[in-house]
Amino acid sequence: MGLEIGLVLTAMLVVGFLCQWLAWRLRLPAILFLLVAGIVLGPVTGLLQPDRLMGDLLFPVVSLAVAIILFEGSLTLRFGELAGIGNAVRGLVSYGAVLALLLLAAAAHWIGGLSWELSLLFGALTCVTGPTVIAPMLRTVRPNARIANVLRWEGIVIDPVGALFAVLVYEAIVSRREGHSIQVFLGTIACGAIIGTIAAFVLGRLLRRQSIPEYLQNYGTLAAVLAAFGASNALAHESGLLAVTIMGIALGNMRGVHVDDIMDFKEHLTTLLVSTLFIMLAARLGWPLPPGALVSGIAIFVVAQLAIRPLSVLVSSVGSGLNWRERALIAWVAPRGIVAASVSALFALRLEKIGMAGADRLVPLVFLLIIGTVVFQSATARPLAQWLRVAEPEPRGVLIFGSDAVALEIARALAQVEDLRVVVADYDWNGIRLARMEGLNTFFGNPASQAADRKLDLTGVGNLLAMSTHRELNSLVSVHYREAFGRDKVYRLRNLSPAESHDRASLAGSLLATALFDEDMTHTRFAEMLRDGWRIKSTRLTETFDWPHFIEQYGSRTVMLFGVEEKGTLRIASGKHELEPRPGWTVIALVPPL
Repeated sequence: MGLEIGLVLTAMLVVGFLCQWLAWRLRLPAILFLLVAGIVLGPVTGLLQPDRLMGDLLFPVVSLAVAIILFEGSLTLRFGELAGIGNAVRGLVSYGAVLALLLLAAAAHWIGGLSWELSLLFGALTCVTGPTVIAPMLRTVRPNARIANVLRWEGIVIDPVGALFAVLVYEAIVSRREGHSIQVFLGTIACGAIIGTIAAFVLGRLLRRQSIPEYLQNYGTLAAVLAAFGASNALAHESGLLAVTIMGIALGNMRGVHVDDIMDFKEHLTTLLVSTLFIMLAARLGWPLPPGALVSGIAIFVVAQLAIRPLSVLVSSVGSGLNWRERALIAWVAPRGIVAASVSALFALRLEKIGMAGADRLVPLVFLLIIGTVVFQSATARPLAQWLRVAEPEPRGVLIFGSDAVALEIARALAQVEDLRVVVADYDWNGIRLARMEGLNTFFGNPASQAADRKLDLTGVGNLLAMSTHRELNSLVSVHYREAFGRDKVYRLRNLSPAESHDRASLAGSLLATALFDEDMTHTRFAEMLRDGWRIKSTRLTETFDWPHFIEQYGSRTVMLFGVEEKGTLRIASGKHELEPRPGWTVIALVPPL
């Protein structure tokens, strides 16, 4: 039996990885492929039977996994960021979310045949989008900046808020089903909130005072989350999920506590858990589905897509300044994701155990809505954005990885080009701080991380310049963005000259991204030239002052960096693409001191 469990879990890890990889290649939410894989392995073929495989361990394993997922999601909610999100987002994540919850609950009751209790739980679970499903869709749809910002921030903020909604509704249902009074229900809520707050305070103090060594911080945080979950459940039955949600929100908003490394670890752990958990949960779906569930699920999806979401957006965006075209696309895009799938399956397990009628219909209806919104919106959102004329043109902006003197000098020069969006990304806070002081768009962190997928705004950006001093990270970021931007849009500034490059890593780097500027240009050489008085010069060429005149004035040692055509197209100089500037171009070149 132990060997069988080991083999099945290993197979699930492999299938989960393949689903995540396929989602990355196709730029679609991974949840779609994970759910389909689970359905194929479970109901269709019968190869995976989670209840038989895990036995009594199924519920506690799923509970712990969902607790970690909820903590990671709630850790991203920063109250300090809410002030700048705009009226439309504030409406969507507050009264708009409540309106969507109630309308979805009504649809689940009258169309899906769920009791009002389960219908409210369905509404709480499915009124949220999420950054893990929104980010891939935005990269494919490429709407204008106003739409992208609304959808991105809605996903970031409403993910933990929706989890809190769902947990509170679930607590109310369980309390009522077990015959508890309102005092017991409020006591359960209070217990979860207090335990979560205390756990966040204690962990935050330890992290802030460096009482936990850096290499143990991720381990300690994971242990603290699971301890808070277990302790809260022990003191008040079913209060653990609320405790970890409150703990994540509180810890993420504590001053002086740096949780970026913890978030990176939790993102990787969550990817692993989601990949295996969703396959397992989808495999538990009974087949055939409960009578009428398939038709009801499709009908609820149609109502949610064509009526509930548009009405919620219409009400939420009053006074926001969005035009009707922008509102129409926002109303069309609302894919459901991780919170809805994982939490619904966990709650259904518990509700089935306490004998609640209709609980077996909850997961199929939620999964059908997830699959419907992801597939339908992924296929139709881009054509709709083009028809509404709210899609961005071919992106020509630049993402610069690195924030040292060389990268910032390049960023300053490119930022002067009209309508060219430049974003500087790095995990070096000092460099990012300098970039922000100069008014440049920035992202603090690894641009190849999952946090970047959620929060890095790449609207209008279609080129990568990997200019970090770390060769390995340049290669990693180049791989990440080669699929998103295209291989011919990814460039790197050499860390070693061709004569110094003999190892496999250097060879791999040359294959991953085109080398910037001339054959002998390296990061070290560029930095030395700047220290020696070389400067970046931007000049518009004319019929009377063309490129030969420019060379004559500034010298033959001038290094061509970029060219901007009359139509605004950015041309990047490289060993593969030698530029031939023409009158009407704006040339950006590195010129020697006069």
